[in-house]
This record gives sequence, C-alpha cells and structure tokens, in this order.
Amino acid sequence: MKVVIIGGGFAGLQLAKKLNNKRDIEVLLIDQYNYHQFQPLFYQVATAGLDASNISFPLRKVFHKSHNVRFRLTEVKEIVPAENKINTAVGEFDYDVLVIATGANTNFFNNVNFQQYAFPMKSTTEALQLRHSLITTMEEALDIRDTKKLEQKLSIAVVGGGPTGVEVSGALAEMRNNVLPKDYPELDFSLMHIYLLEGSPKTLGVMSEKSSEQSRKYLEHLGVEVHTGVHVKDYDGDNVVLQDGTIYPAKTVIWTAGVKGNVPAGINPDLIVRGNRIKVDRTSKVLGSSNIYAIGDVSYMETPKYPKGHPQVANVAINQARNLAINLVRQVTGNKHYQDEFEYNDKGSMATIGRNKAVVDIPKPKVHFGGVLAWFVWMFLHLVLILGVKNRVQIFINWVYKYFTYDQSLRLVFNEFNKKQKAAHEAEVVKKKQTVS
Repeated sequence: MKVVIIGGGFAGLQLAKKLNNKRDIEVLLIDQYNYHQFQPLFYQVATAGLDASNISFPLRKVFHKSHNVRFRLTEVKEIVPAENKINTAVGEFDYDVLVIATGANTNFFNNVNFQQYAFPMKSTTEALQLRHSLITTMEEALDIRDTKKLEQKLSIAVVGGGPTGVEVSGALAEMRNNVLPKDYPELDFSLMHIYLLEGSPKTLGVMSEKSSEQSRKYLEHLGVEVHTGVHVKDYDGDNVVLQDGTIYPAKTVIWTAGVKGNVPAGINPDLIVRGNRIKVDRTSKVLGSSNIYAIGDVSYMETPKYPKGHPQVANVAINQARNLAINLVRQVTGNKHYQDEFEYNDKGSMATIGRNKAVVDIPKPKVHFGGVLAWFVWMFLHLVLILGVKNRVQIFINWVYKYFTYDQSLRLVFNEFNKKQKAAHEAEVVKKKQTVS
C-alpha cells in the first residue's frame, strides 16, 4: 500500500510514526516545511521566552531508522482523485491511499485590513516575525517625544480570548512588568497598554466557568485590560475600531480570533463545511471517496459526543491518526472489513497565563484547579509532547532560568530577517486581497 500523507503536523507526523516500518506499507510524507512545529508554544517564541529551534524538530531525523517512510519538501498544488495522484511544486506523486493532514491557518474572516496589519501566530516564522517586530517597536519608541504617539506605539491589542490569546497576553504582560523596563529605562511603561479583546462573554470560552473567571483574574492581576463581549470592526495600523465605535490606539495587533482548515485544491466544494473543514465519516474517510482520508484540524467528523465536529486541538489530531493507522494496517493484513470508528475521549484542557498561573479542567471526574499546581501540570505535559530529548532539556533549562530571573537573553533583532519576512508578508497580503476580491 502506497500511503501519501500531506502535512507534518501533529496528525500527519503521528500517522507516519505509527506506520513506520510496517510491512507492505510505503509512506511518503509531504510538507512545505522540513520540520515539525510545536504550535502550543509559538507564543513563547514570539515573546522571547524560547528559541525557535527549541520547538521545532527536523522531520527527516524522526525517520532515521525507517525502512518505509520517506519525506519530500514541497507544496501541494492540487489533488486529482480520479487519477489517484497529487500535483506538487516538484512533480506528481501517485498514491493508493491519500491522507490530508494539512491543519489549519489563521481565519481573518475576510477583513483585509487585519490581514494586512495584524500579526497571526500559526507558524514558527510568524512567531519570529512578531518577536522581531515587538523588539523593533521598542527601539523605535525611544525617538518618540509625544506622549500620545508613544502610548500608541507601545500598546498592544490581542484579538481573541481563547487559549492562545490568553497565553500571549499574559506573556506580554510579564515582559512589560519585569523585563522591558530594564532593557529600556528611558521609556515610561505605564503608557504601554495590553488589551485583550474577546467577542464572547468570557475568556477561554471552551473551558469551564471557573477557568474563565480565574484566567481573567490572573490577567487583570498582571495588568492586562480584558474586554469581553466586544467585536472588532477595523484596524488601520494605528487604531483598533470596535463595532460600537470604541477606539483602542495600538501599533501592534495580534490576531488569535479564529482558524480555518487548509483544504488543498481538488476537494469537492460540497464536502467543505463551516471553518473550511472537510467532511469525513467515523473512520476519517472523506465522504464519497474510497481512498482519501482527512485527519486533524482540517477534518470535520460528526459523532454522538460531538455532533458539531471535534475541537481543533492537538489531542484530537493525534488520536485520529492513531485510529487511522490501525485501520490502514488492517487493510494490508486482510482485515479491511474491521474498521474502528473514531470517538474522542477528552482527557481535559488547560491554559497558562504566566508564572505560577494556569488553569486545568478535567472532565472525568469533573475537576478544576488553578495556580501553581496547574502551572506545573501544564509544563510537564508540554515537555512530554515535545519531540526530541535535546529540545526537552533545552526548554526545561530555559523555563527554570526564566523562573528565577524573570528574563531570557533571546531579544535579538536580525534586520535582514525582518526585511525578508516583511516582503514575504506583504506578498501574502496581496495574494489574500486578490482571493477575497
């Protein structure tokens, strides 16, 4: 069986690992990056808490001892289901089974101005771009004498109060409170506002009421100005405008308000549902197809427990991959009529807000806890999920060092990197504008 997997995220990588060295199965893993990105820690790269290399792992290195898994670095242009092949930037590849694990990207909900001026955080590159922009902004602020312009220059608006929005807001507040005044003693950081803008009535809407209340309390203790039940309307690069006319001056806007699936060309549009996700059956097979599957954030599966689809989190992606791997092995060994249906057993959710501040919800038994214990649980589980012993050790050392010093020495500005990333960002904005039009 020739299995082609598009995407080396949590779902695609887990599937390839589960099929590693399985007899009579040949696996080709395709991704536009040659490394796996640990998305839950993007915000720590963006706020100079970790280096990008700490949360990235070369995909080829994962399969050094593999006899049947190969990797190609390229971008998929189109799927051709009728011919069982995919077209990529480096040529065509045939498949017996195709698995789409392309994940999700930032959803700006067709707001062109936010696409142009706001910073998303769905890749290591975007996290680095944000980090460089934050540091460069501080350097530029040194030359501003007008108080209102300085306040606007320093202030940051985070749009979206989910786990990513809450975590990056807390990290930014800790930078402002403990690090930046030492780096820039000339600046008055009482002028630096960190706004968290959330459209729903509470932060961490997917978590319990207690977690929501506690996270808001932690954020406000750190000095984050939390505004719930507000909807952003526009952004001109200097001011965030809400639908009720309220204006928040902020030179930096971080967008964490939504995601949409990365659906490759060639998929029947009738199968694409809300959130740009592909409809699949309980075995992750794309509806109407005999040999195309979709797993992870890009897939939409209705089950008795989740009639509106599963949450787009790493644990769902990993477990869908494991289930599919079992079924594919059965097809090869002659047990293709025994296909396990997938159901997600939620083991809990968590978010960290800052040093000694985190919240954890466990559904069975129904337990909520926060504070220092939750913070240590959060750190332990993230260390376990990180690929590579070296990465785990480096992250642990960084976290211990930061715990005692409140600081890291990763606030570096690479001007050449900024120029290239700015050009790439502007090109992407133009492409998105054309798509919207």
